[in-house]
Amino acid sequence: MDATATRVPWSDVIAEGRLPLFILICLAVWLNAADTLIAATIMPTVARAIGGYAYFGWATAGYLMGSVLASASSGVLTLRFGLRFATVMSALFYTAGCVLSAVAPEIFTFLTGRVLQGIGGGWLSGLASVAIGLLFPNRLLPRVYSAVTSIWGIAILIGPMLGELFADRGTWPVVFWLFAGQGVIVAAAAHVMLPASENSQPARPVAWLQLGVVGIGIALISIADLASDFTRAAVLISLGIGAFILVLMLDDRTAVRLFPKGSGDMRTVHGAGYATLFLLRVATMGLLVEGPAVLQTLRGLSALESGYIVGVQSLFWTATALPVSGLTGEWPNRLIRLGALTVLVGLAACALVFNDAPLPLVVLVSGLSGAGLGLSYAFLSQAILGDLAADERAIGGAGIATVRLTGAAAGSAMAAAIANFAGFADGFSIPAAQSAGVWVFVFAMPVAALACRSAWQMGRHRTDRQHA
Repeated sequence: MDATATRVPWSDVIAEGRLPLFILICLAVWLNAADTLIAATIMPTVARAIGGYAYFGWATAGYLMGSVLASASSGVLTLRFGLRFATVMSALFYTAGCVLSAVAPEIFTFLTGRVLQGIGGGWLSGLASVAIGLLFPNRLLPRVYSAVTSIWGIAILIGPMLGELFADRGTWPVVFWLFAGQGVIVAAAAHVMLPASENSQPARPVAWLQLGVVGIGIALISIADLASDFTRAAVLISLGIGAFILVLMLDDRTAVRLFPKGSGDMRTVHGAGYATLFLLRVATMGLLVEGPAVLQTLRGLSALESGYIVGVQSLFWTATALPVSGLTGEWPNRLIRLGALTVLVGLAACALVFNDAPLPLVVLVSGLSGAGLGLSYAFLSQAILGDLAADERAIGGAGIATVRLTGAAAGSAMAAAIANFAGFADGFSIPAAQSAGVWVFVFAMPVAALACRSAWQMGRHRTDRQHA
């Protein structure tokens, strides 16, 4: 370890009255984590129950579409209405989406509910990131982010179990009623835990132009998996990503911004950091979106078993993030780069062994991408926020959630398009699953390679700035 590196104690995270806020942030993250993991586990059952195999990927992509639009506006939402009111409203919006999904008689009503859940969940995710950026000092950020991501480890133990309990018994709507109850709990906790005296700014303008372009980008990405061939799907996804690049270009030219100035510039620390976060999420979503269907089809696994194998990605994320989160000095740059490289190696390994290797080996290689995220995510977030002026940390924190969710939406759409092209649009056949179990990971590898490049670039900029 470097002589200049020290460890930040865990007790500092909840010192100075920060415990209630930390608890609330964990509750909001739990809602998102449990939703993602249980939904991934039960979706094959939902598709069989109400039809719509061609729309299978939309259950995740629709949720993420709403999440991205909401998280992009969460910084402005906080400034206009205050953190407490915004959080309560977001949790209740999420609850309404859960109720609609639970009572859905067919796929389109169900997907509408998922979009509403995504909007509420996206606001909660963005508001949590805003709160972290505003109310925790920079030296604590890796500890806070790694502790918050440990909630995913808890969700791993409980989520697939609940998914199996209801999916294998054909009572999947109960899952969404449980989520609705949790949404009410988060709303009540926010009302109690957050202070009433907030500095809201009702007159603050909204970046409607950028939000509109974000909406177009998400729509293009979300319909990509319904394209009749892979080429059209690739074009739609590329256009959707291009829309987000356009947002970053517009953002630097307007008085009202969604992101900190320079976020689209790879020559800045936070610009390269945002790019790395985005690319890592695109690369790692295939396992979560299509993994359960491949495993259940090829190996005859139950929803519980496939859910646990897919969920090991989040478990490895937690297991690697917690031990390294207190490191300082040169270690953050090293771990960001190592994390991106580990994701690339994990995807290559999945492409080779996911279909027919012994299950213990499948579990191991599935966890590698999560380990890479665990090594890098908290330090990437710290680097981004640490590069910003104090008056930009609110939108900078919201930007972290927006970029992460946008990457997840793009990655979900890309994986769904590849799986549909492989044959999943016509049902979960063995040949389709064999093809999807390879190509979903192969197409993610170039994205991970680009993440490695941007991670190296960000580290170089950060080192140059520290030595300037």
